[in-house]
Amino acid sequence: MNDTPNWFMWSIAFWTGVMVLFMAIGGYFMFRKFLKVMPQRDGKSKLDWQNYWVERSRPLWTEESKQLLEKLVSPVPAAFRDIARHSIAAKIGQLAVESGASQVTEAHCIEGYILATPKRDHRSLKDFLEKNQIDYSSYRHLLG
Repeated sequence: MNDTPNWFMWSIAFWTGVMVLFMAIGGYFMFRKFLKVMPQRDGKSKLDWQNYWVERSRPLWTEESKQLLEKLVSPVPAAFRDIARHSIAAKIGQLAVESGASQVTEAHCIEGYILATPKRDHRSLKDFLEKNQIDYSSYRHLLG
């Protein structure tokens, strides 16, 4: 042990700390995903409900509403964009189906986008909507 340079021991300690930190971060995200798969009181998980609303609303989506959805999820980092697109599309589809609409409209997209976005991200959501000149004035009450 006396022959081992001090810097080498510190580098091992540093990389051990980095590895433990990365494992903790990965575990946190895995646990969040696990919670989404857990059944709720009705027997379906949050992901089951998202899949249900996406499938149920699939015929209601127009090309314009799909393009608007892509525009809305564009600020999400690429690694998380598919997950965000799915959860936002589920909320939009739920609003469209429950309102009895014949197609998904821009109003459904904006309202669903706001409702599906966590409250901690509402400031950046407002900035994004204003930057893209999307009128959300009728949905201000949904923003915290």
